Amino acid sequence: MSDALAEPSHLQIIFHNDNETPLQFVVELLHSVFNKQFIDAVRLTEAVDKDGQASCGSYPREVAADLLEAARQRVRLAGHPLRITSAAVASDAEIFDGRCKLCGGLDCENVISFGGTATPLCDDCMLEITRGLPDVVRAKRFDYAHEALAWHFAGIPRDQLVATSRRFPGHMRADVQVAIDRLFSTSPLRFFGIHDQHRYETLTIAALGRQDRNAPGIAPAQYHEVDVGESAAVKCLDNGLWLCATGGLRYAVLLSPDREYNREAGTRIEILVPAGSEGAELVQRCFSELENAVNAARSYRGKVLSLDAAAEYGGRSRGITVHKLRTVRREEVILPEATLKLLDRNVLNFVGTREHLRRLGQSTRKGILLYGPPGTGKTHTIRYLASNLPGHTTLIITAAQVELLSHYMNLARLLQPAMVVIEDVDLIARNRDDMGPCEESLLNALLNEMDGLKQDADILFILTTNRPEELESALASRPGRIDQAIEVPVPDEIGREKLVQLYGRGLPLGEPIVVEAAQRTKGVSAAFIKELMRRVAQASIARDGAATVESGDVSEALDDMLFTGGKLNIKLLGGAVDG
Repeated sequence: MSDALAEPSHLQIIFHNDNETPLQFVVELLHSVFNKQFIDAVRLTEAVDKDGQASCGSYPREVAADLLEAARQRVRLAGHPLRITSAAVASDAEIFDGRCKLCGGLDCENVISFGGTATPLCDDCMLEITRGLPDVVRAKRFDYAHEALAWHFAGIPRDQLVATSRRFPGHMRADVQVAIDRLFSTSPLRFFGIHDQHRYETLTIAALGRQDRNAPGIAPAQYHEVDVGESAAVKCLDNGLWLCATGGLRYAVLLSPDREYNREAGTRIEILVPAGSEGAELVQRCFSELENAVNAARSYRGKVLSLDAAAEYGGRSRGITVHKLRTVRREEVILPEATLKLLDRNVLNFVGTREHLRRLGQSTRKGILLYGPPGTGKTHTIRYLASNLPGHTTLIITAAQVELLSHYMNLARLLQPAMVVIEDVDLIARNRDDMGPCEESLLNALLNEMDGLKQDADILFILTTNRPEELESALASRPGRIDQAIEVPVPDEIGREKLVQLYGRGLPLGEPIVVEAAQRTKGVSAAFIKELMRRVAQASIARDGAATVESGDVSEALDDMLFTGGKLNIKLLGGAVDG
């Protein structure tokens, strides 16, 4: 028999467009019978739709016959009109002559069939073509989320998909976002913003499958900028859908706010995968990496933080505020030398020896009480400590926020080493006989948190009060809750001179003016001297544009503060205790 009459050794199998057979069925057929990858199957079906037909590949004659029969049987059982035919490859030599049809290179073993034409390609040319496949996938347009999901999971029945979700605290959304960007945003097949029309309901993957008039639509991605104390805020996504694939496994990821009445809105991550061990392992791996990112908590670690309370206070936090406090140097802390040494030994030096203490089996948690009259510098001292505890996260709790204590302590454990500051603790920790039931429950919560910390917890409590005599004995007298009380007294004469120089550093102060101001302010607080120097500056400006400071400027300021304003004014400004 002549070569012209010989049967071809290879056939190509061609799919024809009928405008009726569902896309999902064709994709599944290409995957299950012809072992096509998902992206290749989608590309072929789109080629059939565009050109009327497309070849899914060239095969040895016997293999092609078996594949064609298996495919046609599937079509008959499904009742679809899909037509699949075979055709001879133009020339076996064209395919297997060892030369690439694009560059002419040798040693090519790849063959693609498109639009009825079989084309041999070398590895380099095949790589260039496959680089363009994501562009083909990205070109597909959708109006609704259910359309995108159906396209992505084409050929997989809905009851063979499994969704698993995990909720993360809303105030940690910046760290969650960083992890999501690393896990899912680098190379997804597609990403969509989702229109969330029901703002008080949690958006789920099940809700994305709705196909009625309330079907969630594709929308621009919406971001909320979260301040984490850096030069640039973290852009946190409100909700979004990623369609991804790894190897042959397709999966989808949904990010949405987790909404529950009267609770902080959390960040919800839901992952949809085909049923089976491969999908389950992927889900666990993704959630494990997300949890590790939150536990690392790099966005807020080492900063000064407080929790925002909701406008209609319901006992839950809404977010985190990062306080940008200036660094306070030791020479700016005007306290008696004995007080400074107590602070150094019980805070700074204690933190520096924690590791050694831990090795010796000693506790590394500590409670400090700063007490003294209003305006003596307790808050300033805390800023000094925060500035000089490298790597420590400082959490500032006002008395009005003690109901958020459990949230603060969760943050403290997560972000330790941490310093937890509770200001004006006497407002909740006064004698139990003077308390109502709500106040007593807050005190119990505080005591339980201080008692419940592990011995090796790197958490330092700093409590402040203007009225130490009113503190509940259970807080003030039990070791392990308060380990050291440190008085922040009104400044002595040396301290007052330093404060006059500190707060008047922009003024042309002579030594006599500094001494006079210090001598005439016996018994006042640091806050009083700060206000005094502002008024001295004002008087000096009015007299000669602040070119000089005279005794009369000091007298004018003191007259307004101590005499003309009366006793109430003296008290409000932190004047002399015996004044």
